[in-house]
Amino acid sequence: MPVRLLLIKQGSRIRSFMKARITIICENSVSIKGGIGEHGFAAYLETERGNYLFDTGRGEGLIPNLLKFDKDPLSIQKIFLSHGHQDHTGGLASILELLGGVEVLAHPDLFSNRYHISRKDGKEIKRFVGLKFQRAYLESLGGRFILEKSFREVSREMYLTGEVPRKTPFEKGDANLFAESQGKLIPDPFLDDQSLIIDSPKGLVLVLGCAHAGMVNIIKHAMEKTGTDRVHAVIGGTHLDFASSPQVEETITALKEYKVEKVGVSHCTGLKAASRLFAEFGENFFFGRVGEVLEA
Repeated sequence: MPVRLLLIKQGSRIRSFMKARITIICENSVSIKGGIGEHGFAAYLETERGNYLFDTGRGEGLIPNLLKFDKDPLSIQKIFLSHGHQDHTGGLASILELLGGVEVLAHPDLFSNRYHISRKDGKEIKRFVGLKFQRAYLESLGGRFILEKSFREVSREMYLTGEVPRKTPFEKGDANLFAESQGKLIPDPFLDDQSLIIDSPKGLVLVLGCAHAGMVNIIKHAMEKTGTDRVHAVIGGTHLDFASSPQVEETITALKEYKVEKVGVSHCTGLKAASRLFAEFGENFFFGRVGEVLEA
């Protein structure tokens, strides 16, 4: 598919827009097109400046699904990671083995030790959910880690949000998720949670990993950093499966307020929240399942 650059004259300057095709490669469910479903998320981005991978899923479906949908793994120029959970980084070793050497852009907290802690029948259940590979091992496979906290341009008109300020009072974190800090477990602040922004001809397209920073916080941050007030689409994990009903309703109100044109939910959204979004957005809503494509 040819993906071309669009140039638009604004006043005395020429502004370029990134045209892109986003294909969901890893997700909990699959479309009629087939593929392997798994608890995780990954998306393949085709642009006129090259192809990129955002997250790597849990690990089982990444390579088979890339091949299933005729996406050449060897064409991937950079890998972007949304955060350090293993359902977003589990395929990292397998793709690095294929590529032999590639930049991996993430936040410095990527390698933090992370846990899911819950209680059942009066007993505490502690499960490791962080990145399952050591940095040295991944570097031996050719991973060149570029770890930064701030908003950054990763290709012309394409950005990583970096750390997202938490401004919305209604977006709460998941109380079962913890991170190790100075030898102690603390509620995971998810400072590393970041999303990808594409400044397309139709408006901003946001690709979310899990949106631990809050879906609305991410949208606000993207608009402020890019100076663009039109959001064409938000696609990916929203973490609304773990949110209260009031939070879901506040999120819907904010999405309408920002006039988000398309909402494509994946992974950690949950059927209950997805149903509410579908009821509100109708034909502008879609499930971001394995094999689904968004063109912008």
